[in-house]
Amino acid sequence: MNIAIYPGTFDPITNGHLDIIKRVYPLYDKIYVVIPSNVNKNNLFTVDERITLIKEVLKEYPNIEVCKTELLTVDFASSVKAKTIIRGLRMVSDFEYELQMATINKSLCSDIETIFLMSSHEVSFLSSSSVKEIAKFKGDVSKFVPKNVELALIDKYK
Repeated sequence: MNIAIYPGTFDPITNGHLDIIKRVYPLYDKIYVVIPSNVNKNNLFTVDERITLIKEVLKEYPNIEVCKTELLTVDFASSVKAKTIIRGLRMVSDFEYELQMATINKSLCSDIETIFLMSSHEVSFLSSSSVKEIAKFKGDVSKFVPKNVELALIDKYK
């Protein structure tokens, strides 16, 4: 079975994340969208809220499982027998950090490859941070996130 993981904070999931998921979906038998524990981030949504939002958005994709982990990303990948970590790149500025993480992961587990996928140009400017900032100031995020996420953002910033 060809298994991949797509790790991320997804706080919240955006149309940029969905772009990556939809494009890799036909390439794998199973994809885990996984939220690793990250103590360095101050998140708007709890992990469970993010999982609920993502599951709702991805309900039409039967071979995708959404979950959280306390493990290192590479250890989670090993635990589910994934051979690939999917990472999206928006801009060149993302590459340095992502290359560092991929190199560390490869040194921890040489059997797992990191695949970088460039975001489609229509969503290459999107980030969860910018979406949250727009929503915080009552801006329209409807073209940047799925409807359920838009409503959740509105509710958070009431």
